[in-house]
Amino acid sequence: MDATELAAFLHSRRDRLRPADVGLTAGPRRRVPGLRREEVAFLANASIDYYIELERGRGVQPSAQMLLALARALRLTGDERDHLFHLAGHPAPPAREPSRATDPSLLALLERLDGTPARIMTDLHQPLAQNRLAAELLGELDPVGEPGYASSTVYRWFTDPSARTVYPAEDHGRHAQSFVADLRAVAAKRALAGDDAEAEKMVADLLDRSEEFTRLWQARDVEVRRFDRKRFAHPAIGVIELECHHLFTQDGSQRLLWLAPVAGTDAARRLATLAA
Repeated sequence: MDATELAAFLHSRRDRLRPADVGLTAGPRRRVPGLRREEVAFLANASIDYYIELERGRGVQPSAQMLLALARALRLTGDERDHLFHLAGHPAPPAREPSRATDPSLLALLERLDGTPARIMTDLHQPLAQNRLAAELLGELDPVGEPGYASSTVYRWFTDPSARTVYPAEDHGRHAQSFVADLRAVAAKRALAGDDAEAEKMVADLLDRSEEFTRLWQARDVEVRRFDRKRFAHPAIGVIELECHHLFTQDGSQRLLWLAPVAGTDAARRLATLAA
């Protein structure tokens, strides 16, 4: 452990942040442009004395859990987080890059779902694969796909008006709220695992681009999408109501969405017409 360099690095990362960057109020009589030590301690859920000892290079040995908390509090990038771990004498945590490889178990299920629309997505709703009926109802996937979070249906919902045309206009408000509540749950889960760079950038981008997203994000509603009923507007079969089921991989990084007809409606007949 290099206590002196660790202290200097923490100090330098603290100096570059402003209270507004981390959701704090600057307050009066502020003598330093960056965060105060007590503010970093508060954000990392550490005692003030403990953090002061770290910045003084007194040889305090932080745990891996504390390092992750400090990385989140100081808004470190992936490379900066790894450097922090190395300075503290810990191996860097394994990087979890956004997986663009479709989970084989979900893909095997998708291939057996011929009579109902089905799509595989990442936890950030980036489409990875879908069957023919999903393409007919929801639209074709890009041949290669947009890099990063730009392909996310949540991101496109708030940045591309054409992404909403598949749903009746009177349902848009409910779907927007549901998308944001699900994204908040995913972002928190990723942050806890220390792999929140992509989700954090996506949220920051949406906060910058969409007033609607900002309003819903500030409401702090949280709800993982597991089941829902949705109405879809299609030019060939009209408005159809379907049950939306989600099946998650064990780590929650991918989900299989399949759409089933609602009992007592003519949805099955309409899907058969679409399939034909």
